[in-house]
Amino acid sequence: MVRLVVRDRESIQEAVRRFRKLVERSGIKKEMRRREYYEKPSEIKRRARLRAERRARRSRFLAGS
Repeated sequence: MVRLVVRDRESIQEAVRRFRKLVERSGIKKEMRRREYYEKPSEIKRRARLRAERRARRSRFLAGS
């Protein structure tokens, strides 16, 4: 959960800007986008496998340089 304490003499725009940064850094927006639609467990596993393959391919490419 994100908490924002508004500082003395801080404008609303500055407080909103700080709040947006806090939300972005905490990963709430990313989590909301991920949970926007139901994803089957098989799709989650498939995405994880593809991500691991890309990561392995990238590390092999960088190790060979």
